[in-house]
Amino acid sequence: MVVQMGIIIFVGVFGGLKLDAKLEREDSLFTIIFSLIGVFAAMYVVLKDLIRK
Repeated sequence: MVVQMGIIIFVGVFGGLKLDAKLEREDSLFTIIFSLIGVFAAMYVVLKDLIRK
């Protein structure tokens, strides 16, 4: 479960970094947004798994 959370958050951060680099943004806005989305998605997946068990 921990590895799954880490992968989801990593994908969010990595996607944000790539999008910021592609759009040449200096303020890292997409990195922040996608990392927060990754955290909430990871929490959702974990809670969904815990409720099911």
